[in-house]
Amino acid sequence: MPWKIILSLTLVSLEDSGEDGGMPPEPNDVRPYPALDEVDRAILTELATDGRLPNNALAERVGVAPSTCLTRTRALRERGAIRGFHAEVDPAALGLPLQALVSVRLTAHERAAVDAFRARSVRLPGVVSVFHVAGAEDYVLHVRAASGDALRDFVLDHLAVDPVVQHTQTSLIFEQARGMG
Repeated sequence: MPWKIILSLTLVSLEDSGEDGGMPPEPNDVRPYPALDEVDRAILTELATDGRLPNNALAERVGVAPSTCLTRTRALRERGAIRGFHAEVDPAALGLPLQALVSVRLTAHERAAVDAFRARSVRLPGVVSVFHVAGAEDYVLHVRAASGDALRDFVLDHLAVDPVVQHTQTSLIFEQARGMG
């Protein structure tokens, strides 16, 4: 069954082409990858679960020789299917035990205003991730803070004063669990 990879590790079957036989439209930021075989997909799945997995162990899990595994992993990095390897750090160890999702609604939706907000928001202190979303809100910011007061100050000092921000809503994160995808 042919597959292609979308973004990092979301697999979509090419056989699901819809009733008219055409492919469903893809989001604008999706880069089509050359076809990945079972070994490439297995390598990506294993590394998504444990990015520190030694090559010998990875090769054993996916059923190929270590030299083949190393060559394939390098090729996946060069093609952009593997974007990087990251440590999952406890935010409390950084003095930022409080996490929140801050939803932001913008006043303007012209490309320049949207792009400028995104460019500013990724540089704000404590911002982990910025998501441009569909729905009532335009952005969701994943933020880490030292305390409730620091989180309030972040919203007031960086978002409430931004002329393109119409509204914010903050949701505290009680617990975070990482999924397999």
